[in-house]
Amino acid sequence: MTAAERIAELRAEILRHDRLYYVEARPVISDRDYDALWDELVALEQAHPELVTPDSPTRRVGGAPIEGFAKVRHDPPMRSLDKTYDKGELAQFDAFLRQQLPGETWDYVVEPKIDGVSLSLLYRHGRLVRAATRGTGEVGDDVTANVRTIRSIPLAIPCDAPAVEVRGEIYMPRAGFAALNRAEEEAGREPFANPRNAAAGSLKLLDPREVARRPLDAVLYAAGALEGIAFATHTEMMRAFAQWGLRTPPWQRLCLDIRQAMAAIDELETLRHAFPFEIDGAVLKVNQRALYGRLGSTAHAPRSARAYKYAPECARTRLRAITVQVGRTGVLTPVADLDPVPLAGSVIARATLHNADYVREKDIRVGDMVEISKHGDVIPAVDRVVPEFRPAGAAPFALPARCPVCGGETERLEGEVATRCVNPECPAQRVGHLQLFVSRGALDIAAIGERMAEALVQAGLVTHPLDLWGLDPKALADFRLAGDDGTERRFGKKAQEVAEALERAKTLPLHRWLYALGLPGIGLTAARVVAAPFASFSALLGDPLFRDVLDFYAATERKTDDRDLLAGEIATRAEALAARGLVLRDDPAKPFRKRFLLTVKPEMARTMARFQASDYARRLAARLAALGIDPKPVEAEAPKGGALAGKRLVITGTLSQPRETFERLIRDNGGTVQGSVSKKTDFLLIGADPGGSKYTKAQALGTPLLDEAAFMALLGAGAETAATPPEAPEPAPAGQNPPAAPAQALIQDDLFGELP
Repeated sequence: MTAAERIAELRAEILRHDRLYYVEARPVISDRDYDALWDELVALEQAHPELVTPDSPTRRVGGAPIEGFAKVRHDPPMRSLDKTYDKGELAQFDAFLRQQLPGETWDYVVEPKIDGVSLSLLYRHGRLVRAATRGTGEVGDDVTANVRTIRSIPLAIPCDAPAVEVRGEIYMPRAGFAALNRAEEEAGREPFANPRNAAAGSLKLLDPREVARRPLDAVLYAAGALEGIAFATHTEMMRAFAQWGLRTPPWQRLCLDIRQAMAAIDELETLRHAFPFEIDGAVLKVNQRALYGRLGSTAHAPRSARAYKYAPECARTRLRAITVQVGRTGVLTPVADLDPVPLAGSVIARATLHNADYVREKDIRVGDMVEISKHGDVIPAVDRVVPEFRPAGAAPFALPARCPVCGGETERLEGEVATRCVNPECPAQRVGHLQLFVSRGALDIAAIGERMAEALVQAGLVTHPLDLWGLDPKALADFRLAGDDGTERRFGKKAQEVAEALERAKTLPLHRWLYALGLPGIGLTAARVVAAPFASFSALLGDPLFRDVLDFYAATERKTDDRDLLAGEIATRAEALAARGLVLRDDPAKPFRKRFLLTVKPEMARTMARFQASDYARRLAARLAALGIDPKPVEAEAPKGGALAGKRLVITGTLSQPRETFERLIRDNGGTVQGSVSKKTDFLLIGADPGGSKYTKAQALGTPLLDEAAFMALLGAGAETAATPPEAPEPAPAGQNPPAAPAQALIQDDLFGELP
């Protein structure tokens, strides 16, 4: 079998399993088997980039950040629905239709009204070519790159019509919304108010890779422009959508008259909490599509449908106490202890209060009568206080000054809403630390999943992630883990997988280890940035660089009014930084200040400086040394030779593989990836829809351009081969934001001057 045949076979198999899992909810293979198919396809496409196509399932993972959203004009417009809370107005709607359509007969269809974000998908000859938000109804945003990451939306459908525009709703499932909000709160950010806000915010992110990590889904229930295909009824169209692999509403009633339609609306209300998404009403629409044109529309809504909104569910109860929980990342979260009250199908005795700002803004006090609801029909939350029932002497709430679990110090970083325990050995954080430590982006101990990590901590076998290296292999193999069905299974052969992964982890680069430690604000990207200047973990611990950064910022802020003193202070700091390879450069617009644009932000430097000075860091270093581990930066492991040895490249535009693939190819061949074009840039690798600013600067500097084919040829022929410039791209629209630059190194040549 040729590579092309195997790639086609793998794509078809993966797409079949995607539909079974994400659309039909009946998977037939294990995650491990699915991952094996996926990994084989990725490997083949990397080996044969000429065989990559836009509808390959690997294109879902999200490419490089986009530079803003192009505008899409909707034809026909994407109108909203007229809404009502009154059943009597539905009867009036039926009477209006009979007046407009004398002598006609029709059915009604009742479907759930999903509280999401309206979306248009355009398929041409079966291939997804565009996805757009509703926007104003006339003009929306092109969000194709983001929508391609949603696995329940097929990249191709078995329909060869010239144009099929499918319309529906992007939503965030309740379970995914709850998990996202927990992650937001643990990261010190404001949680989303409801699933709709979370879906809308996710869909408008400029980085498709981040969108791919959000739990978005879709339901398709309408059509826009259709060419070469037509449907007599709405129910016929829904059957076709389902056959094509599109996810359609999971509940639908065909009703002969308005009386049956109202009964269906009442039935749907009893089921509103049974769906995986939030619904806020029912949609009543005429089934016969031929009548839509005759009925027409207003400026805002079609006359063939109405939305009936259900009353929001809330309850009143007494707040008896406020307790403070410490999350897995150390975030302190106030929780309301309530008199139990029935709400939305369950009895609620506790509700989140999110953070201290939330409690203060709503003036929530112990003893208050409060109104609660389920945000997203999932998370019980206190919405407001009923002030007339406040007891005398009720005092304002304040978070404790020290961690209620370990008694350690707490802090609230600038720009965050969260207060967190800063003790990395706090017992409340042990499970979270271990889960992060073994995760794929950290040390990738794949055999230890979230459940196993929790079980190891609860059993007392692991109190710190480094305890993994001290586990007895036989004891680990005999460890019994409870399954979903309640039965226990031996860890067995996975113990050997753990041992092998732990051995591999010893040689993983420094930034992976820094990320694995779970230091506040040091995610994977920040870890790569702060690791770059250091030869090893032990070197990082003893270097005052981060304190220098903080001192410099403090000095700059303190002395901006004294130009001579400021210039002298900068010169002193510049000498200290230059000794570590960082050189400040004059800003011509501000001659008495230097342009200090370090990639290391003050909050990163503050975290790292505190870590360096802690007893915890010294104990950690001693344990690592005893294990023979002293992680080195990834740059130290890059080959010195290769086709791109000594060459600096910038990437712009959309390529056939995720940007990380090309960054890895550059580094593996001895090159360096830069975030922006400078006079030291050797090549600009340019894909589809490139950023105009990078192209313009490369043109002005005479930087050679490489398209993808020329780049691959360069890897084979050597870096001295002359590059053939591709055709000039259209520059980015004025005012459009450039893409976020990948943080590959601490020093960027367009920000810093020449090294001495």
